[in-house]
Amino acid sequence: MTTLIAVVALVIYLAFYFTFGKTLRDKLLQSDKAPKAPSERLSDGVDYIPTNKFVLFGHHFASIAGAGPITGPAIAVAWGWLPGLLWIWIGNVFLGAIHDYLSLTASVRYDGRSMQFVSQDLIGKNAGKTFAWFILFLCILVVAAFGDIVAGQFAADGRVFFAFLFFCVAAVIAGYFMYKTKLGLPGGSVIGLVLIIVAFWAGEMLQVKWTKDVYFLIIFVYIVLASTLPVNLLLQPRDYLSSFFLYFGLLVGGIAAVIGFKPLEALAPVISLNAKVIGGVPSPFWPTVPLVIACGALSGFHSLVAAGTSSKQLAKEQDALFVGYGAMLTEGFLSTLVIVSIAAFGKAALGDKLLATPALGRFVQSFAKMVSTELPFLPMSFMTLFAAVWVSTFALTTLDTTNRLGRYIIQEMALPLKDKSPGAYKFFGNKWVASLIIAFLGIYLARSGGYSFLWPAFSGANQLLASIVMLTVAVWVKKKLNPQYTMTVLIPAIFLWVTVTCALVWYVAFVVPTFFRDMAKTNVVITGSIVGAMTVIMLVLNFVMIGGFLKNWKTKQA
Repeated sequence: MTTLIAVVALVIYLAFYFTFGKTLRDKLLQSDKAPKAPSERLSDGVDYIPTNKFVLFGHHFASIAGAGPITGPAIAVAWGWLPGLLWIWIGNVFLGAIHDYLSLTASVRYDGRSMQFVSQDLIGKNAGKTFAWFILFLCILVVAAFGDIVAGQFAADGRVFFAFLFFCVAAVIAGYFMYKTKLGLPGGSVIGLVLIIVAFWAGEMLQVKWTKDVYFLIIFVYIVLASTLPVNLLLQPRDYLSSFFLYFGLLVGGIAAVIGFKPLEALAPVISLNAKVIGGVPSPFWPTVPLVIACGALSGFHSLVAAGTSSKQLAKEQDALFVGYGAMLTEGFLSTLVIVSIAAFGKAALGDKLLATPALGRFVQSFAKMVSTELPFLPMSFMTLFAAVWVSTFALTTLDTTNRLGRYIIQEMALPLKDKSPGAYKFFGNKWVASLIIAFLGIYLARSGGYSFLWPAFSGANQLLASIVMLTVAVWVKKKLNPQYTMTVLIPAIFLWVTVTCALVWYVAFVVPTFFRDMAKTNVVITGSIVGAMTVIMLVLNFVMIGGFLKNWKTKQA
């Protein structure tokens, strides 16, 4: 069964990339006729930097993926392996890949501007303001959800933190050779790969266990610094080298799944449509699936990365198919391997502790067991470290990218204060202040606990944003590209909007009240109150956005 699923997934993703993806590029977008990319026209050496598509793919994938395509499927196997797998495949090709590709190219056509700006132009001024609050809330929830994941990984395995630390040093060194010497990309890549091996060795030698609070502080300082430095100093080379983690993980994981011929088991029967997945509450598969399976199927956060950093680095628009569409399909295959590894090898790796193990731990142990069993030359100890560093590296990449995007939003929201209150504008417009605000609020929520409530709140906000981005892109396709392709975007956008809106209403009605059942857990109550209030506000803003969309849909020009 593992063999069949891995092969079917590969066939689906490759077929859609070379058929549907190229049709969008050549027929809808006509990217071969597009003007020069903003990275070239507006090059500034900080944000707008023309970048090799393979380097950019690494940065883009590491930024959009994080722990999302792993955590969501690892939780969702409680519904059984089949429902989650179908949502990943169908959602990925009919929702996620279209969303990612068109949001990236839309931003490129708008000079690398944010989706907030694009929405404001296409739907109206109020839509732009509403969009900004959506993004702000989502950035805070991303930092909270992923900050908790990384701190937990560091605290659980003393090898992981130092391996990541030395990996960052390796990235800066490799970046120097790539950008500043004649060795260029090939020579810098070789140096980087050698230094990655050193980083893993250092992790083994210098392993130490600190408390989770210490790691929260380290993460806080790291994301503030990383989100304010020039992208080609740390982010680009680190994410490029991170892509080798991806390639290695997908290669050995794919081979192990294909040659495994193992039957799939799960935490539930093949199909269990009402498992206790969210907050201990019986959770119907529909409409709550988007509150659990996030990035592996689709993610609104991807549009923020696409329009926030990737569109400013794309060397030419034709590269967007590989970077945007290709990265989303790759993420879907990663999520497929997550389900396969847990369903086929989870019980062998963790036994009766499988249900009690956090989602990422399920993946790390199951993936390591799958690879070490089918490929014995890769020992379990090494694969456990590799999987943990892989997840942590991608999650930290998402964290600092999110903090950078949140900084952009706060700085943009501060612009109206420029004339009315110069002092306030100078304060909130400062890149360090803006970065500190996002990092502090996110890490505070992460530290206060309640992860089983944080993840669905983040994922719900994420998917809600995706539906609004797709509706925005549908307007763009209809009014500025080719109306013949409008339904290709509009129909899945409407389906997604209905699904995620119903899911968040369910979350507020059934999950939020559980925050207050045990008042002794003060921190969880605080987290629940803040997250619950943010979710209600986002639902209200959601209907405001839909009102603007409907009002502008029939106009001749957006």
